[in-house]
Amino acid sequence: MDGAKMTVSINKAINTQEVAVKEKHARTCILGTHHEKGAQTFWSVVNRLPLSSNAVLCWKFCHVFHKLLRDGHPSVLKDSLRYKNELGDMSRMWGHLSEGYGQLCSIYLKLLRTKMEFHTKNPRFPGNLQMSDRQLDETGENDVNNFFQLTVEMFDYLECELNLFQTVFKSLDMSRSVSVTAAGQCRLAPLIQVILDCSHLYDYTVKLLFKLHSCLPADTLQGHRDRFQEQFRKLKEYLYRSSNLQYFKRLIQIPQLPENPPNFLRASALSEHISPVVVIPAESSSPDSEPIVETDDLVDMDSTSQQSLFDNKFDDIFGASFGNTPFNFNSQNGRNKDDKDRLIEQLYREISTLKEELENFKAESRRAVIQLKGRISELEAELAEQQHLKQQALDENEFLRTELDELKKRREDTEKAQKSLSEIERKAQANEQRYTKIKEKYAELVQSHADLLRKNAEVTKQVTTARQAQGDVERAKKDLEDTYQRVNEHMQRKSQEQMEIMETLQKELTTSKQELQALRSSLEVSEQSGLGLNDRVASLQQEKDSLVEAVTQLEKQVATLQGELQHVTSCLATEKENSSTTLQTLQSQLSEKESSVQALQQRLGDEQFALLQCTVQEAERILQDSLSRLEDPGHISCTSSADYLLSRTQEASDVTDRLQDACRKFQLDRSDIGGLFGAIPLFAHLLGDIILQGSATSHTAPMESADLLFETCKQCGAEALSCLSFLKTEASLVRLEFTALRDCLSRMAAIGEELRPKGLDIRQDELGELVDKEMAATSAAVETAALRIEEMLSKSRAGDTGVKLEVNESLNLEKLRILLSTGASEHVVREILGSCTSLMQAIQMLVLASKDLQKEIVESGRGAASPKEFYAKNSRWTEGLISAAKAVGWGATVMVDAADLVVQGKGKFEELMVCSHEIAASTAQLVAASKVKADKDSANLTKLQQASRTVNQATASVVASTKSGKCQIEEKDTMDFSTITLTQIKRQEMDSQVRVLELESQLQKERQKLGDLRKKHYELAGVAEGWDEDAD
Repeated sequence: MDGAKMTVSINKAINTQEVAVKEKHARTCILGTHHEKGAQTFWSVVNRLPLSSNAVLCWKFCHVFHKLLRDGHPSVLKDSLRYKNELGDMSRMWGHLSEGYGQLCSIYLKLLRTKMEFHTKNPRFPGNLQMSDRQLDETGENDVNNFFQLTVEMFDYLECELNLFQTVFKSLDMSRSVSVTAAGQCRLAPLIQVILDCSHLYDYTVKLLFKLHSCLPADTLQGHRDRFQEQFRKLKEYLYRSSNLQYFKRLIQIPQLPENPPNFLRASALSEHISPVVVIPAESSSPDSEPIVETDDLVDMDSTSQQSLFDNKFDDIFGASFGNTPFNFNSQNGRNKDDKDRLIEQLYREISTLKEELENFKAESRRAVIQLKGRISELEAELAEQQHLKQQALDENEFLRTELDELKKRREDTEKAQKSLSEIERKAQANEQRYTKIKEKYAELVQSHADLLRKNAEVTKQVTTARQAQGDVERAKKDLEDTYQRVNEHMQRKSQEQMEIMETLQKELTTSKQELQALRSSLEVSEQSGLGLNDRVASLQQEKDSLVEAVTQLEKQVATLQGELQHVTSCLATEKENSSTTLQTLQSQLSEKESSVQALQQRLGDEQFALLQCTVQEAERILQDSLSRLEDPGHISCTSSADYLLSRTQEASDVTDRLQDACRKFQLDRSDIGGLFGAIPLFAHLLGDIILQGSATSHTAPMESADLLFETCKQCGAEALSCLSFLKTEASLVRLEFTALRDCLSRMAAIGEELRPKGLDIRQDELGELVDKEMAATSAAVETAALRIEEMLSKSRAGDTGVKLEVNESLNLEKLRILLSTGASEHVVREILGSCTSLMQAIQMLVLASKDLQKEIVESGRGAASPKEFYAKNSRWTEGLISAAKAVGWGATVMVDAADLVVQGKGKFEELMVCSHEIAASTAQLVAASKVKADKDSANLTKLQQASRTVNQATASVVASTKSGKCQIEEKDTMDFSTITLTQIKRQEMDSQVRVLELESQLQKERQKLGDLRKKHYELAGVAEGWDEDAD
């Protein structure tokens, strides 16, 4: 078979039309693989097809490839293994497409890969899976492990087949008759191959499971039985649904499975199993009909286009108004027409009539030619099809000849076997003759032995000798009898085997003769059909010659009509010369108007360029004003943020690109100056603003960065003025470059990035987790603090006896004396610890209310996003919430430590009051952070505000109890003046004044330090919370 013919068949079988693959093209591909003993041509053609971009093309490729794997040459599998990975990649690629043929192609490619792997692991299975029971037993090599593994592989293979079944049925609308549509048949056609595979796989699986149950316990095979029952149910359903489709009823006879699956626990159930048989009718009407082209429509369309083309050409030559308005000679349309005018009109009418007749005749001739050509194409296609069938018959004849040669060889081998058999018989006859001679000698020995026995009585010595001879003779006799028996048995076995071989060879020879006779008859039929085709080709050639003669006559008539048309054209040439003079006059007037228009355009361009110069001068004044403000002392007090500077720098870069594009367009087209008018003022405004904002940002920056930013601003202004200077003349506009200006803007942006506040070093995707962690940590810190205060209060109550209190040895002796003497220790300690406990409980309620409100805010504001995405989107609010939660937890911990120290006598009451104030401020920050995004009518917000008021009240209670305890101690700490002298009083007064001055100085320093700390804290908090960015 020719490789080109196979290539054409492959391209016809695998195309983008959503119709089923035609059987004749697929059959040609299969015969081609047998002819070339492989699939090299198939893959060389397929590799050039865009299988990854067209799903229908990929689907039909899978169908054809499945047919080749089943019915093609055995080497198709070997040639296709190198493309297995590409098929896997293509399957994954089509799997991403959920609609149309995407999932179908993905499942089918996966099935083909599974089929290739199965046949690679089990080479004894042919592509069509047809095997006898003996061959199936031989595949397992009498090893139960091999049968077990083979059953698993068949389950996997059948599972892929069933998945393709399911995917195809899901993609079809079964409520309509999809099997009679071309699209439905395109999807259903590959299921014929799937049904053929499934019938064999089901049969082999049943037989293997019965074999396994005879060798292994039933519990071991429970998984196999469950999997088989599931596949049995699916296969039965799909076969039933397929048998009801009209498309399959005329192509294939689908078997039906039994009502219940086989019972593998009962060995006798194997005899009840019936192998499903799929029958494909020999004369199936496959939907292979070629689409018939409606030649009438084609002729009409072609004639219409030809008519339009001819009309256009006629109008180009004679004008478009012949049929409507006659020529206007010397502006006399209103006057009476003379004979010449009437003659011209008559000629016009005749020409129009001739033109219509000519066009009708041409259309009829074209229609006849096209119909004849279509008929010729159909006949040629039929001839090609007959030649193709003839070539197939010749190929089959060649194949049968090769088989005949093989039969002749086998006959020669049979004759050789007969010769060897005759040789064996000859040897057997020789052995029989030797045996006869030995037997005769044995008779002679017996006779001599009798003679010797008669002489035995005479001589004893002779008797002894005779006995010895007799023993020798008996041994020889036994040896001869054994030899004869062995030879006789051997000859009998040989004779039986030779007879069986002869009978087999005779049967094969008879069958070969019958097949040879059938082949000869088919060859004669093929030769007769070939002669009939030759006669038909001759008749078609005669029809073709007659058509050529008719076309020649039509061309002669067309030539005659063209001569008449040329004569009419010569008559009208004079009229055309008169109209040309008028046309020249109009052209001269048009050229004068064009020159005047060009002068006006030149004047307009000059005025626009002058206006552009004014715009450039105004832009230079704006930039120079910005540069002059850099040295203005009043500008030193102006400040700006790095973020704002970066945003303005980006806008300046964009407008620079816009100005460059406008300049480029102006160079290409001098009239396109509108872009420059819009870009130059905006360029000057943004550059001047950047210069001022950069200088203002440098006022708050470190010294080195400030100097660098200030110099960059100056350089940026100079480069901007330089760019504007190139716009003053058209000659310098060509040399305009913005590279230096862009470098200045890039340096300014880099400095701005360095000056930006860094904020919290937290990724946005971690904000959500950090919020939860900080809230949990705050709750834990507050709970721990509450437990510690409860523990201190319980210890205080346990150690009190009346007005006496046991304190640590580290307590000041003077305060101990005052506390013991006044009996105030119990009241002070319990009051302070009780107020701290109330504060911790209030903080706990506040944190819980804040967490509830936070969850409500996230759930109401995140929409379809996740909580982490909501926190990341509102990063500033999240960071503020985290900061507030940290402050609350830290304040609670510090206050507990301060209370512990106060109780032990090591701390100060002031520390406890400061901690209380700090906790109040932190809770207020937490409430404010939570309140920002909350709904004003939220119940959780009301609960949080109530908890905040409770915290404020508890904080005031802690401060009041602390002050009260402090006052009680200070009231009793008075001086004793009973034993002091005047000199001592004066001395102590001076010491007290010195102490007051020292304390006032320390107070002033501490207040200044406190102010600096608050200022720095405000700056750091602003950086962390992004206040500057929010302000911008």
